[in-house]
Amino acid sequence: MLRAFESRFEAMLFASRWLMAPFYLGLVVALVVLMVSFLGELWHFVLAAPALKETDVILGVLTLIDLSLAGNLLLIVVFSGYENFVSKLHVGDHVDRPEWMGTVDFSGLKLKLVASIVAISGIHLLKSFMNVSQMDKDDLLWLVIVHLTFVVSGLLLAWMDHISGSTKKMKLSGKAEAVS
Repeated sequence: MLRAFESRFEAMLFASRWLMAPFYLGLVVALVVLMVSFLGELWHFVLAAPALKETDVILGVLTLIDLSLAGNLLLIVVFSGYENFVSKLHVGDHVDRPEWMGTVDFSGLKLKLVASIVAISGIHLLKSFMNVSQMDKDDLLWLVIVHLTFVVSGLLLAWMDHISGSTKKMKLSGKAEAVS
């Protein structure tokens, strides 16, 4: 009787992973909103292009790159999160299936997420430097501090993952030696 309860309980726990599916669907909706924002920025950029100075062109392009990176980040989180926590995406050997799909574990997802955040922060900081004459120096200092915090956090996360990977390899090699 206890085994039957345990089996049903574990099946319920396993099925609870589907509670994450609406989160990923919500992120897909957020991707649509981001695309609408991108298209709006692109439209304004194209219309204003003839009158823009070189600095304004660069700022416009950086804004579009920033939105594109945010979209890439959303896709990485949706695909990897869904495959790691809900279910495998059954798209077979579709020619357009990204190579990293199905291979990014939670550790890799964290690193990709932090790398994307650092890139987005770097672009935002670069945009601020392009308008440095119009920026409040305290605001600029805070942007640099926040960006450096992201960079240091990313480096520490990568270092911890490296240490964790080394520890796992040592444990596995120790088991292999014990079997020999």
